[in-house]
Amino acid sequence: MQKKSLETLLYSAVGIVVMLGILIAFNFLAGAARTRVDLTQEKAYTLSEGTRAILKRLDSTLKIRFYCTQGAEAGGDTLFLKSYAKKVEDLLAEYKQAAKGKLIVEKYDPAPDSDAEDSARLDGVEGQMLRNGEKFYLGLAIGLDEKQAIPFLDPNRERLLEYDLSRAISRVATPEKPVVGLMSPLPVFGMPANPMMARMGQPGQGQPPWVLVNELKNDFNVRSVGMDVDKIDDDIKVLLVIHPRDISDKAQYALDQFIMRGGKLIAFLDPLPLIDAKEQNQMLGSIPNSGSSLDKLLKAWGLSLDTGKVVADMKFKMQLGGRNGQPQDAPAFLSITAEGINKDDILTSQIDNVWLPFTGAFSGTPVAGLKETVLLKSTADSQLVDGFMANLSGANVMKDFKRSGTEYALAVRLAGKFKTAFPNGKPEEKKDEEKKDGDKKPDEKPAEKKPDDSLKETKQDNAVILVADADMIFDHFALRQMQTPFGTMSMAMNGNLNFAQGAVEQLSGDSNLIAVRSRATQNRPFEKIKQIEAVANEKFQSEIKRLEESKAEAQRKINDLQQQKKDKDQRFILSPEQAAELAKLRKEEAETAKRLKQMQKDLRKEVVSLQTWLKWINILAVPAAVTVSGIAIAVVNRRKTSAK
Repeated sequence: MQKKSLETLLYSAVGIVVMLGILIAFNFLAGAARTRVDLTQEKAYTLSEGTRAILKRLDSTLKIRFYCTQGAEAGGDTLFLKSYAKKVEDLLAEYKQAAKGKLIVEKYDPAPDSDAEDSARLDGVEGQMLRNGEKFYLGLAIGLDEKQAIPFLDPNRERLLEYDLSRAISRVATPEKPVVGLMSPLPVFGMPANPMMARMGQPGQGQPPWVLVNELKNDFNVRSVGMDVDKIDDDIKVLLVIHPRDISDKAQYALDQFIMRGGKLIAFLDPLPLIDAKEQNQMLGSIPNSGSSLDKLLKAWGLSLDTGKVVADMKFKMQLGGRNGQPQDAPAFLSITAEGINKDDILTSQIDNVWLPFTGAFSGTPVAGLKETVLLKSTADSQLVDGFMANLSGANVMKDFKRSGTEYALAVRLAGKFKTAFPNGKPEEKKDEEKKDGDKKPDEKPAEKKPDDSLKETKQDNAVILVADADMIFDHFALRQMQTPFGTMSMAMNGNLNFAQGAVEQLSGDSNLIAVRSRATQNRPFEKIKQIEAVANEKFQSEIKRLEESKAEAQRKINDLQQQKKDKDQRFILSPEQAAELAKLRKEEAETAKRLKQMQKDLRKEVVSLQTWLKWINILAVPAAVTVSGIAIAVVNRRKTSAK
């Protein structure tokens, strides 16, 4: 019996050692192969196809110098940054594997007064001062002669880490400064002062360029493009169009051919442009000029923009200064928050607020070959309203508001193969309108039609970004300017300029950057709870509306009763009918208020109950599974032992 027990113990020990050896060998081989399976729903640990395409196009070996402080004292900030540095290092290993030998990653510890610290400074990597007084380096430099540096890898940009790395690699591969064209009838480049107007006693002060233009000049060669152009210069990579009011077919044809040959277009259109107010009225104040659109191009792409309608949204409405400085609701002056911002797209993932004054909405379905990505949208608690009336009075919009249930697209990106909006070639100039019939000579022959050499379709996938508002990038709606002893200081009020700059940067870089998505966050919202809250809130709002309608109806009946003839002595005394109606109204108000209060209690009770139920499931699911598995294994082993 003892011998049998000894053999069993010996076999068990040998089995454990063999299994340990197998696990060690498996981990070693798996680590060397760096083969992983990403089981997350968002594929948070998988390189995007855009990044892989950028790495595949590398024609020479590229070196990345990764600087990370190793010997810092233990502390909260240090541990947090070292943990994030490990994530960066893992991502760099993914890049190295995907590059197939064309990417070399070198790791340095820039200790104080070391050669590595000198190298970091030469590469443009900066140390961040921690609360304990120490410097912590966490940055990288890519390339040698043509070098791109990320001075500090901010953990707050973790979702943008892949994009930042891929963009830096792309810039090293193509170091030329892109040319960005800017087309607009507005004075976006500023206006010089007019000394003649000043002598006549009229304001002749010039206007500085828009802040957006100055910011773009820091990273790009910005060039002005006229509104009457018939061809966009070939060296322009991205064309920024701002409020193309009254744009001609000839200019739209130029934009069309620009896109056909691979140029990227960003268009800020506007149905109610406040920045282009040309008429003044003492009663109505500033009257916006006509809206802008690219009707020919939008139609060819399957979209449309109603230049007479703007979006009113009860969830995104802002309050503006009204009479006597009192704030008034402006349902068509939108402040787009996270609910209306596409957090899964690299362009908008880090923007938390965008202001859109009297924005339009894109409708329609993109034609075959084009894919639409909605970047900014309204909530379902919105409605299309008349633009002129919305600008005139927000109160009227609030009064007549009817929820549409539609989430309107306010900014979109179209990507894919575009087809021309001018299949018959360049549109003919309307010379007949310029000439009178009597001016033509009898023997004058019509001009020969030139052969059609226009492009009909893009050879490769292209991208266009469309925004239904142009006011958003004007300084007045994007920046808060403050006067200081050192001059005017501008502070961002929202993410408007970040959105515009990001759009230009994205389309001016490697086209594969458009496909680089932001790193997904491990956030699992209680979608079921949000659905229950939304349904309950909708019921709540409908009850409020019913109450208001009931009040209005009762008030109308009271007014009707007051119009009836009464004795002069009773003109300040309520008739019995009026008194009864008032009593009925007050009773109805009290009952409705009681029902609303009970509805709030029921809503909160239902939400708390569901949250508690889900929490207990999350807490007990794993222990319960382990317990059931343990019991099942014990039962099986007991049966085997009993059988022996």
